[in-house]
Amino acid sequence: MTIGLESGSDTQHLPEQEEMPFAVVQGVPWSTMPKDLYIPPDALEIFLDAFEGPLDLLLYLIKRQNLDILEIPVAQITAQYMEYVRLMKELKLELAAEYLVMAAMLAEIKSRMLLPQQPDDDEEEGDPRAELIRRLQEYERYKQAAEDIDALPRLGRDIFQARVEVPDRTSNRRPPDVELRELLSALSDVMQRAEMFSHHRVESETLSVRERMSLVLAKINASTFTEFTSLFPLEEGRQGVVVTFLAILELIKSSLIELVQAESFGPIHVKAKSA
Repeated sequence: MTIGLESGSDTQHLPEQEEMPFAVVQGVPWSTMPKDLYIPPDALEIFLDAFEGPLDLLLYLIKRQNLDILEIPVAQITAQYMEYVRLMKELKLELAAEYLVMAAMLAEIKSRMLLPQQPDDDEEEGDPRAELIRRLQEYERYKQAAEDIDALPRLGRDIFQARVEVPDRTSNRRPPDVELRELLSALSDVMQRAEMFSHHRVESETLSVRERMSLVLAKINASTFTEFTSLFPLEEGRQGVVVTFLAILELIKSSLIELVQAESFGPIHVKAKSA
């Protein structure tokens, strides 16, 4: 559309809006309807999931108009219900049988309420809406309970469980190596215990390292472990402890015995090496 505004001898032209395409097929816009376009009558399907059944529809119609569920205007509700049923038929939706049953029930209640009551009836007939009201109240309670349960936090929807994969770590525990300072620490303990048995000697006794090596080898074997401190004769005093310690060092140097310690700062054990 072009609008011209005359101001003196000049004419101003406003910008025109281009026609919007009504469809885009494979990236190509279409602004005119094709003449050979054919749409099958069942090509369009509409799924109406607003209501889960006839009771849900009736409850919606009652709450939308703020009506009292105990005082249902049957004629008004029946008319609105039938409009919804006719709408589903016009849209060619699959009409469930329960909707038709409810329509028949509403028509029966409406007709019973329109019929005059005979004053000479022996038994007074109750309210024809009572059964419908009972079913609506029961459905409302179950629906509210379902909504409350659905509002609770749900695992996988609102709460997600953390998962951590523990890496496979297998390690072989290796006994620690026996260091010289640990040997000296064990020797110091033995020396302190030997002080308790020290006494003055009148005659000096010559102790041989070679002979003590033989005694140590006689006390140990290759199949069992012998505690390091049990190899020292405490009754010989400091001199005997020193000679025994020198004999053990010579045996280690000659690869005749080995020292084993199960853990750090643990007791030291001695075992003869196998041939």
